[in-house]
Amino acid sequence: MQGMDLTGKVVLVTGASSGIGLAAARLLTAQGARVALAARSASTLQAIQAELPGSLAVPTDMLEDLAVRHMIARTHAHYGRIDALVNNAGRGMHVPVMDASLDAYRQLFDLNVVSILNAMQTVVPLMRLQGGGSIVNVSSGTTKTLVPGLAPYSSTKHALNNLTLIAREELAPDGITVSLVHPGMTDTDFGRNSVGSTPDRAAGYRHGDSAESAGALIVEALQTGAPEVYARSVLARLQAHGGPGA
Repeated sequence: MQGMDLTGKVVLVTGASSGIGLAAARLLTAQGARVALAARSASTLQAIQAELPGSLAVPTDMLEDLAVRHMIARTHAHYGRIDALVNNAGRGMHVPVMDASLDAYRQLFDLNVVSILNAMQTVVPLMRLQGGGSIVNVSSGTTKTLVPGLAPYSSTKHALNNLTLIAREELAPDGITVSLVHPGMTDTDFGRNSVGSTPDRAAGYRHGDSAESAGALIVEALQTGAPEVYARSVLARLQAHGGPGA
């Protein structure tokens, strides 16, 4: 397990235009990192770039394979290296198993899993050449419990969990640390933007953790190199059922 001193490091954050990704970008900048900001909205990213010293806006649609590769290439060309990749971009789905659209589920899986695999496969060769690096993949506390209506979403995050933890073992000899972050329900627009969202469901997220506390989990994962970092609410639920830290 190898942690990272973030001072001067180049960290690429996806889903950086709002919510957890934006909070993480601000916290990373405060720790002295130079942050590449990836998301779909170019105008929003430009405003954030103006706010965060040393940052770079890289408008990217994570569902486009070539766009993801361009995101990595542009970041590397600008800074000359990529020390860490934070795969935060993702979307939710709140529908019962029998009501889930197959097309919507395929797109969800592409965003929540396949785009992350693409980003990892693209950045790892660069990290190998520079002697190592870190990757943090943002999962979900829903993978640690059973919530009716969240099977389509949590199943994509279960896939991400295995992808991440096996990659951690495979890439350790290259000096590349791969970690998982498990946020709990967080006060962002994630609930409103989820497939199948309703006003009542979206409102429930307003009682969740702050985006800043979730962003801090990403910083912790980078600084400690821990295999998994949990929101307090998720950890408390696990401990109550005999999980980690019990």
